[in-house]
Amino acid sequence: MAYKTILTIVTDAKAAQSQIEAAVSLARREDAHLDVLCMGVDRTQTGYYYAGATAFVQQETMDRAQEDAQKLEAALKDRLAPEDVRWSVESIVAQIGAIAPAVGLRARFADVVIAGIPYGEGRGPEAEAVVEAALFEGQVPVLIVPDGYTSPTVASRIVVAWNQSAEAMNAIRKALPQLKAAETVDITIIDPPAHGPERSDPGGALSQMLARHGVHAEVSVLAKTLPRVSDVLNRHVRDSKADMVVMGAYGHSRFREAILGGATRSMLEKAEVPVLMAH
Repeated sequence: MAYKTILTIVTDAKAAQSQIEAAVSLARREDAHLDVLCMGVDRTQTGYYYAGATAFVQQETMDRAQEDAQKLEAALKDRLAPEDVRWSVESIVAQIGAIAPAVGLRARFADVVIAGIPYGEGRGPEAEAVVEAALFEGQVPVLIVPDGYTSPTVASRIVVAWNQSAEAMNAIRKALPQLKAAETVDITIIDPPAHGPERSDPGGALSQMLARHGVHAEVSVLAKTLPRVSDVLNRHVRDSKADMVVMGAYGHSRFREAILGGATRSMLEKAEVPVLMAH
């Protein structure tokens, strides 16, 4: 599989700078078409207003969202005009509660979605909604690009977070174009179960599978010496000077991840290199 259709969703031009650069770079490398969806978000919340006020509030917020979408579309067309890749820009308006179907409809026809970090300063709830919509409604891998990241999207060393889950395997399969282009793929296993199916050879079967695709893979087995798995993984990424992480997303339910936290959210909050994830 190759990436021939790349989608990125923009709700804030300033916050999207890194993801746009990454999307253009990847489209150029893969000789792919870049689709940009500029989204004006109507943040109207259902509530209680005096008689007749609801219509005025909704119209005002809808007009503002439409104006935001048009400004984003104009800015992105200016940004992409000098590039040597095939691209298209579309603008839509969506209410905050209807982002999932709007994004999912377009994401399902893309090979990969490029997004910015959904958490942190200046990020609204729409950023998280876009990422989750691509993963769940679109069933497409999402490449999360940290703010200010300027390195090329051709990763020479990739860390694959392997925990034997279906989500991790799905992410690995969908990341094959990236893995095949890398010089080294580091299959990283943290505290493998002593009685699991891979107890005698952690990561061995995965390494063999990747080798048959022409991927040069090695295995790192790490102890959980920090409170969270994501902390151990991020430290290993820094120590090994990796350029990218591939991992499964939301092994638990989204509700449980939101309430208790989890490796997915922790990685997205602290990511220093691009993270390609799939559910």
